[in-house]
Amino acid sequence: MQSPETAEEMLQIAADAAVSKGGEDLVALNVSEPLPLVDIFLLVTGNSERNVAAIADEIEDQLLEAGHKRVRREGRAEARWVLLDFGDLIVHVFHQEERVYYGLERLWKDCPVVPFELADPAAADRG
Repeated sequence: MQSPETAEEMLQIAADAAVSKGGEDLVALNVSEPLPLVDIFLLVTGNSERNVAAIADEIEDQLLEAGHKRVRREGRAEARWVLLDFGDLIVHVFHQEERVYYGLERLWKDCPVVPFELADPAAADRG
């Protein structure tokens, strides 16, 4: 990984944001070997177009608030597969059907999983 501290910090922010909006089945993959310009892919599932959009918006808002620069965003209008490119971290927020159909976990199966801790969404609700 080119900058593990930054990528892992971004991953944690993005994961917490995703969970806070109901994101499910989060998986982070270290893709730095096959893709030297990217460190981590975060895959997240939403259960509807509205949920996918809300998850993507929250991730983007939290990363921007933390001072990270977005390089590009794709798919927000359809909200079936939203891609957020933050340089070291690329987030893929999928509708359930697209997640299964495109199977990025299969495509990147040789890449190691990056561990991270999920925030307790119930604790945030009580907060």
